[in-house]
Amino acid sequence: MTNSFVDFGKAKMFLVIGSNTTEAHPVAATFMKQAVRKGAKMIVVDPRKTGIALHADQHIPLKVGSDVALINGLMNVLITEDLYDKDYVNNCCVGFEALKETVLEYPPERAAEISGIDADTIRQVARDLSKVKPVMLVYTLGITEHTCGVNNVLSCANLQMLLGNVGFECGGVNPLRGQNNVQGACDMAALPNVYPGYQKVVDPAIQEKFGKAWGIDPSPNNGLMMPQMMDGLVDGKVRGFYIFGENLANTEPDIRHVEHCLESAEFLVCQDIFPTETTRFADVVFPSAAWSEDDGTFTNSERRVSRVRKVSEPPGQARPNWWIFKQLAKRMGFDWESDSSQEIWDNEVSELAPQMKGIKYSRIEMDGLQWPVPDINHLGTSFLHKDGCFTCGKGNLTPVEWTPPAEVADEEYPLVLSTGRRLYHYHTRTQTGRCEGLNDLLGEETADISAADAEALGITQGERIKVSSRRGEVELTARITPEVPKGMVWMAFHFREACANWLTNPVYDPVSMTAEYKACAVKIEKL
Repeated sequence: MTNSFVDFGKAKMFLVIGSNTTEAHPVAATFMKQAVRKGAKMIVVDPRKTGIALHADQHIPLKVGSDVALINGLMNVLITEDLYDKDYVNNCCVGFEALKETVLEYPPERAAEISGIDADTIRQVARDLSKVKPVMLVYTLGITEHTCGVNNVLSCANLQMLLGNVGFECGGVNPLRGQNNVQGACDMAALPNVYPGYQKVVDPAIQEKFGKAWGIDPSPNNGLMMPQMMDGLVDGKVRGFYIFGENLANTEPDIRHVEHCLESAEFLVCQDIFPTETTRFADVVFPSAAWSEDDGTFTNSERRVSRVRKVSEPPGQARPNWWIFKQLAKRMGFDWESDSSQEIWDNEVSELAPQMKGIKYSRIEMDGLQWPVPDINHLGTSFLHKDGCFTCGKGNLTPVEWTPPAEVADEEYPLVLSTGRRLYHYHTRTQTGRCEGLNDLLGEETADISAADAEALGITQGERIKVSSRRGEVELTARITPEVPKGMVWMAFHFREACANWLTNPVYDPVSMTAEYKACAVKIEKL
């Protein structure tokens, strides 16, 4: 996030796009609802009428996968009606003419044809956004989990810069991260193309820096992304596979293909706190300590690094994750000096990652700090790009074209499946599935469909149905709801037997390699 959660409570206006905030990020949603009660305006852009949309002044139910076209249509109105922030664009941005050339190809009428949103509504929303400064834009996986996910994000950034909303309190571009501590994992380089602090693997100066610090000769090449890893297991290019805290046999698209890949691994290691569908494929399982059984840090969506404190000993043979990694390194001939989570942070992370340089354990005992914290006296950064001053100098306005989802509804599979999370369970229920109270609140998956589609198919509330795609099928209960528009099916991936990922399409954004969980073609049959 460019901004902070405290800004949510003071915001004048929200544009929420592709975010089921109340169910997927309930704490963040609480701040937003508090702001609305104090008078903040809210526009929610989402194919479904989600929980957060119930608190909105306006819900924009666009077609699945049409985000770029809609945002280009909004920017078309801002430019043609001279409503954009010219001073901000001229002083703080580059690339305006190229952006203008592209968005002029998306008049409201064309954007309406693609998105399903009336052209007059597009004009009205653009005008409303231009009247309030700043506006907070909030998005989540409804933006990123597409084959055009990177372009969706760029479009959000383009819109906010065109409106002059980046670099100020209560503005910015604010992605609510999709998993717990995924921000911290990325910060610490759980990515194949960067070292800690987002320092590029392919940069020779960075290679020299980390080679000297770690006493190794770093590879000059980026590592593999998830789809490349899975394919490598099948073709033999990847022989060993180490899965740490991830239940791939449920979370990745097209489960049957994923299981084939895992079965093909020559040697597979899993490190997790509980047995999962994925540990079934492992040659070795390392039992790891849970979050309350070790000391460490947690970084949330607003870049705040906070302390995690041990409250109990790990059971049985379970050990802290850092300890397991250190023991493996020792047996491979490496002598890592740090012998606690604090030593790892203070002696390595804050020394090698510029954004974390001023963060030491002694400084985050209370409320934590928001990076970047460039020195030991710095108080942290509540919002980025102050007054439109970007890290790279000026903000890049990047023109992007709309592209449809890789798989669209057709005669054989006439409905569009989109997936996500429900309130009472998290991910694949590795933890929440062990909580009797949560299972009482939500004990099975449903297929959420519209009343119009249910009537056309002769389906009644609570009836058992079969949902099929070109990759698989699941049997589950129909939930007829006004939340879902005609032509759409919505499911979560919490329950193994009816997991949406038996159906989802294993196609990916060419840059981020994020799977298109939000769109594939399905059909429904009565049982």
